[in-house]
Amino acid sequence: MTTIQTLHARQILDSRGTPTVEVDCVLSDGSLGRAAVPSGASTGKYEAVELRDGDPKKFFGKGVTKAVGNVNVVIAEALIGKEFDQRSLDAALIKLDGTTNKAQLGANATLGVSLAFARAVSESQSQPLYMYFHNLLSKKRALSMPVPMVLVLEGGKHADDSADFQEFMVMPIGAPTFSEALRWGDEIYHSVSQVLKKEGFNINVGFEGAFGPNLESNAKVMDVIIAGIESAGYRPGKDVSIAIDSAASEFFDQGSYVLSREKKSYTSTELVEFYEHWADKYPLVSLEDGMSEDDWDGWMNLTERLGKKIQIVGDDLFVTNVERLKRGIAEKSANSILIKLNQIGTVSETVDAVEMAHDAGFSAVVSHRSGETEDSSIADLVVGLGTGQIKTGATSRTDRVCKYNQLLRIEEELGERAAYVSPF
Repeated sequence: MTTIQTLHARQILDSRGTPTVEVDCVLSDGSLGRAAVPSGASTGKYEAVELRDGDPKKFFGKGVTKAVGNVNVVIAEALIGKEFDQRSLDAALIKLDGTTNKAQLGANATLGVSLAFARAVSESQSQPLYMYFHNLLSKKRALSMPVPMVLVLEGGKHADDSADFQEFMVMPIGAPTFSEALRWGDEIYHSVSQVLKKEGFNINVGFEGAFGPNLESNAKVMDVIIAGIESAGYRPGKDVSIAIDSAASEFFDQGSYVLSREKKSYTSTELVEFYEHWADKYPLVSLEDGMSEDDWDGWMNLTERLGKKIQIVGDDLFVTNVERLKRGIAEKSANSILIKLNQIGTVSETVDAVEMAHDAGFSAVVSHRSGETEDSSIADLVVGLGTGQIKTGATSRTDRVCKYNQLLRIEEELGERAAYVSPF
């Protein structure tokens, strides 16, 4: 247990130039922890509430001074001078908020405090942040370096006038170490840019640093990625496979899935058949948010048809929430969960979601958001919780690269203990 001496929040800007919350937590021994909270563009409607000001005269209504004020006044008055560990601190935040979705204080306020406290205690105990997260597990797993899902092409809400699906990533499943996997992914990223240039497409980038060209079809995106893999000297499906985040909730409209690039609307069953065809044709190993967040029957069908062949990841479906995850486990609606700290609003609840997933035999993928900051906490989180997979964008833009660079530091520090094992 440790005593909080001061809490102070401020409004800063994220990678999209949108306000977000940063929190400083100082303990009684002078240890400082600082955390910045990310924000999503494509968000699940069941996520914990991200509190915004709504004043159209300032940042187009997206200011976060209300959340900042909740930290500096409401939360500070309740917590300063008291002793906590991570569990009791997060429990106090949940009780103080008093809602099921952090609507009173804002998940951007509660997470800022929760994560800043974690960093402060880690500093106070002179231990790496990944070891601090590791020690929060009730059932210890081995520390492991993650297989990166390196983003190379993006569409949907992340890149205007590009593909229907939101993210197309490469996974260096054949690499021997994390650092080699990152090198392979970076080489493929640059090779994809050359493929696009050669074919006369632009190489403008989207929110997460990947290319967002106006390609004629979703299949063309896959073809460009495979060409990029081969051009970089790697074997598709052997050395490197492909992961997709469809973000299907974003193109679900009145009971149909509308793919503008295909010029067609699909029923839930037809979309599953579409994915089956792609899984047969391409080296696809992971599919995230293949169905809409409320299409539970579609998710069950997708998992039944493809779950033994590829990873079926629930993001908007589960929103890092153990209650929704319980249903997904019971109904076999997926076999993996995406983990985002700000979807639930505290470190402890995030750890609980990971442990529930692992207990059920699900994999867990730690993820960034489209609106990111220089905060690299998720790099430590993925190693400490041993989930083995991370999504943190392209190998460009500091808000993405800072996570990769922190993982390189951790790998160096762990040395021979830095296990790197492909989940596929």
